[in-house]
Amino acid sequence: QVQLVESGGGLVQAGGSLRLSCAASGRTFKRYVMGWFRQAPGKEREFVAAVSSSGGTTYYATSVKGRFTISRDNAKNTVNLQMNSLKPEDTAVYYCAAGSAVVVTHGYEYDYWGQGTQVTVSS
Repeated sequence: QVQLVESGGGLVQAGGSLRLSCAASGRTFKRYVMGWFRQAPGKEREFVAAVSSSGGTTYYATSVKGRFTISRDNAKNTVNLQMNSLKPEDTAVYYCAAGSAVVVTHGYEYDYWGQGTQVTVSS
């Protein structure tokens, strides 16, 4: 079992930055692909970014590539999402997820999910 707790969400103006963190419990953290997903009101959940178990490979949605950076620290059981140049369309609840995902963009391939943290970007 892995428990995930996100933090770092909040309200920011367009063009600003936020850093989301996800703290994981359990000694198996380093085995899992870690992903960030988001869901805006009235919209489906969408993939944002993912990082391989070793941290050596990262993946990004086209909409955030070049603005967001995902990283992980297996010694501290944490994964972070640095979000720069935020846009109003980035407004959503952001979820951290862990799993043995083969196709990292598919939410159903993740086994564990956090409760989410709200990110609101004002124009």
